[in-house]
Amino acid sequence: MSTSSCLVLRLAGPIQSWGGPSMFNRRETSPEPTKSGLVGLLAAAQGRRRADPIEDLLALTFGVRTDQAGTLLRDYHTVSDYRGRPLPSAAVTAKGKQKLTAPAKLTHVTERFYLQDAVFIVAIVAPDDVLVALADAIRNPAFPLALGRRACPPTQPVLLTPVGQPGLTAWTGGLLDVLGQVPWYGGHSQRRQLERLKSPPRHLDLPVTLDDPAGDDIRMDLPTSFDPRDRSFTSRRVRQTWVRVPSPHVDNPDAVDAADSHDPFAILGW
Repeated sequence: MSTSSCLVLRLAGPIQSWGGPSMFNRRETSPEPTKSGLVGLLAAAQGRRRADPIEDLLALTFGVRTDQAGTLLRDYHTVSDYRGRPLPSAAVTAKGKQKLTAPAKLTHVTERFYLQDAVFIVAIVAPDDVLVALADAIRNPAFPLALGRRACPPTQPVLLTPVGQPGLTAWTGGLLDVLGQVPWYGGHSQRRQLERLKSPPRHLDLPVTLDDPAGDDIRMDLPTSFDPRDRSFTSRRVRQTWVRVPSPHVDNPDAVDAADSHDPFAILGW
């Protein structure tokens, strides 16, 4: 799991949606970026078409840190034919023409779920030449980048450079080491909640999900093809853990060490 260098991305925006196995009229979101979504983002940056090979991107190792989990948004839709005709069904005739719904259905209800104001830090392990190529593509993407769906553009910056070294691309260390080096990117609301605490913590413990062939958890989000005619996914194993990073109040003389004063609800201001 260790390597000499990583690429680090900051994925934040008004809304994100990392689709899992849900389909048809209910499209849910995973609580963190999926591997299919991350691979799709990199493929878009490099200008790959949906039918292009992605095997080299599947070989990349990812780690995701949740800096701000965000809140769930439910987007409610209804669909109908403007001519007042019954909607088509999933069934087809012998000639391949869609049948109408029976009994006739004039309105179809769909739901889409999004994460609001979420912030994730993603570390990517790859050889140095691959990291340089990916960094160039993210700085100048061939296709617009999206946080899971096309309607979810990211805010800037997406590519993070090592602390104090703006001219460099790669961070030194393995996945877990790098995710512990990157400063916390929690949003304004969470920072305000920390400021209201009489004794803000010196450190924050943040959840991390790592690609790991020996991991205990299984995710069904590894794409084998994005081709619309043959879209398919398989499973991968992940390991879940935590990293400790300095809080924005580490220089506050009233700050306390989280290990000495553990309060799981402190960041919520309770």
